[in-house]
Amino acid sequence: MGEKAIEQIHGDRVYRPRWRASRDWYSLRVPRSRVVIIGGGFAGLQAARSLARTPVDITLIDRRNHHLFQPLLYQVATAALSPANIAAPIRRVLRKQKNVEVLLAEVTAVDLEGHRVRAGESWKEFDYLLVATGVSHSYFGHDDWAPLAPGLKTVEDALEMRRRFLLAFEAAERVEDPAERQALLTFLVVGAGPTGVELAGAMAEITRKSITRDFRSIDTSAARILLFEAQDRVLPEFPVAASEKALRHLEEIGVRVRLGERVDEIDEHGVLVGEERIDTKNVFWAAGVRASSLGAMLGAEVDRAGRVHVEPDLSVPGHARVFVAGDLAHVPNEKLGMVPGMAPGALQMGAYVGRAIKRDVHSGGEAKSPPFRYWDKGMLATIGRNRAVASLWGRTFGGMIAWLLWASVHIFFLIGFRNRVLVALEWAWMYVVFERGARLIVGNRSAESGKGS
Repeated sequence: MGEKAIEQIHGDRVYRPRWRASRDWYSLRVPRSRVVIIGGGFAGLQAARSLARTPVDITLIDRRNHHLFQPLLYQVATAALSPANIAAPIRRVLRKQKNVEVLLAEVTAVDLEGHRVRAGESWKEFDYLLVATGVSHSYFGHDDWAPLAPGLKTVEDALEMRRRFLLAFEAAERVEDPAERQALLTFLVVGAGPTGVELAGAMAEITRKSITRDFRSIDTSAARILLFEAQDRVLPEFPVAASEKALRHLEEIGVRVRLGERVDEIDEHGVLVGEERIDTKNVFWAAGVRASSLGAMLGAEVDRAGRVHVEPDLSVPGHARVFVAGDLAHVPNEKLGMVPGMAPGALQMGAYVGRAIKRDVHSGGEAKSPPFRYWDKGMLATIGRNRAVASLWGRTFGGMIAWLLWASVHIFFLIGFRNRVLVALEWAWMYVVFERGARLIVGNRSAESGKGS
């Protein structure tokens, strides 16, 4: 049997693989589809892993070398965990998956017509593209507030927040003026979503339990923790009953919650809320998000936060093989309005995109994916020791049971067995002795002049 040419159309290109004789068998040599994934977060990593047994070549591009478990980032900021406990190198996570290469680079351009993206100084071509670059902080037009009120999205953010928080107590120990000391011991959190609530609760727990015997000149339990929320309740994404339970828990541990109030100005000496001036050296931002700039490069419609309006199969309108997932995607949901920007949604979207690509590859583009359906597994938020709220299976509950459930779920979803064990041990030790083991002040030495900021 002679060689027989067969034409196969893939994307906009035509391949002509050949039959080659090899004793009694013939093998069809067909080029493998190229999948480019931008972002190594929950959605990107889940998509890559779901394609492990699919005949594709995957390139995962991220500007950082690690996958970060963001739901526990506030625990790094409040000295409960070290960054290595909640992060894992992407190369290590995917080292056994032979069809993946990992690139440490920043994507600066996307050429959908040319089927390529610019990563660093070079271009990477693709047959399928997944953009899952997430979101960053939004200061609602006041970007000049960023140096004064750090947010919490990266390891660097968490370490900076921890540095400012711990340094405030060190500075207050040396200050004799009561007004200046009070400003140093006033901690203001803007935004009462899950991050803000968990951050404020952890700060209150530290000041009243963990470090009360460590200082000689100050009473750390006298520190003020203020939580501001522009809406009329904390945890606005949660059911009303859960919000009410969370508010009670916050007030029980000493957090002063200010609802329906908006921070109008922030400077290096404090904030302005309406006509009220609050002197503080420590403002932490948990109020808003802004989608990655890559979303705008796709040429699709975006919402006010920059999230991309996608088709029911998470593809970009007009580009069936270009997908957006995770916090960057605006996905409508009948029950919730839109799929919340939380880890469960990103994981489900990543797995869905992986299945969609697999289906398309195996069917030669003939099979269509059903619409993405979000499975609402419920929501959890912790406020402090033995205090948490849960909204699961149509029920809302709080207290110790919710706290244990929160801890179990977060340990289960951590990347790597080592991290799960270390976090469980750290939490057990902290629960018994009220001690936080990551209280190191590291970072910008110029800030250690005693200003506490």
